[in-house]
Parts: sequence; structure tokens; C-alpha cells
Amino acid sequence: MRINHIALYVHDLEGAKRFFEIFFNATSNEMYHNPKTGLKTYFLSFPDGGRVEIMNCPGILSSSFNPFRQGYIHLAMSVGSKELVDNITLELANSGYEILSGPRTTGDGYYESCIRAFEDNI
Repeated sequence: MRINHIALYVHDLEGAKRFFEIFFNATSNEMYHNPKTGLKTYFLSFPDGGRVEIMNCPGILSSSFNPFRQGYIHLAMSVGSKELVDNITLELANSGYEILSGPRTTGDGYYESCIRAFEDNI
């Protein structure tokens, strides 16, 4: 058994799509739009597998940023090497994204950076 995809509601569907395409080489399908409900979605596929579905629908609620909130808290992307973590972190910082921590090796052995990405997602 494996996770097929995760789904995230976003306010800026095109901005979230560009974020994953630019920084993580995601490839998008054609937008799905349900005219009855207003739902719009993209499935973003990554080179090594895994997918993220980003969705927008009229009436989605916003929540304030809190890195210790209940529920979904972060999305971890494996990029392949420490050098790539460093490079992508620098690209993100140069593009105006807030680096919350890292690059660093965590207590459980991951080499990571935590970024406050689009719409306050980590």
C-alpha cells in the first residue's frame, strides 16, 4: 500500500501550481473544473513519483499561520542531495520565501530546510 496523493485547498491555484513547477519540477495535468460547484483542481506529478492535488473552490476558509497547529503541518520533498537542498533553499530565499530553519541536519537524520511557502504552508 502507498499514498497516491495528498490534496491541498489553496486560494491562488495558479500561484501554487507555479511554485511546485518552478522549485520542484512538478508536471501538471490540465485543470479540472466542475462548473456546478466551482471546484478547480490540478494534479501535480513529481519526477520520482508522488503527486499533490491543489484545489480551489468558492468559499474556502483561511486560517492564520501557526507552525504548531493541529492537522496538516508540512509537506516534505526529497530532492536527492544536500547540494540540491542548499541550492533550492537559496532559490526560494532569493524569490522572497521566508526560510524558517536550515539547511541543517535534524535530530532524526534528515538534511532539510523549512520554508514558509505559498499561502503560509510549510
